[in-house]
Amino acid sequence: MAKCVAVVCYLTVVGWLIAFVIYGNNKSSLSSFHLRQSLGLIVTGCLLSFIPLIGWLLNLGVIVGWFYGLYYAVKGMESAVPILGQFYQQHLDFIR
Repeated sequence: MAKCVAVVCYLTVVGWLIAFVIYGNNKSSLSSFHLRQSLGLIVTGCLLSFIPLIGWLLNLGVIVGWFYGLYYAVKGMESAVPILGQFYQQHLDFIR
């Protein structure tokens, strides 16, 4: 079930919410890791979308990070997204 939650959380904001609800009954380190990574990417993408041109271009990096996180979620492994992954793990620690 943990791998399912890890994968679903990368499928849009609605997918993240569904994964978070499922996670409430089936807590695991893999699930919480990917919930934090995915939420971090969602917030970063939203914030960058408010910056014209440069932010939109940087959102391409968020998309690469999304694929990176999804790939490792499918494999059932914990690997932080490049550049901001450790930041997400430290500062989104309310997801345990």
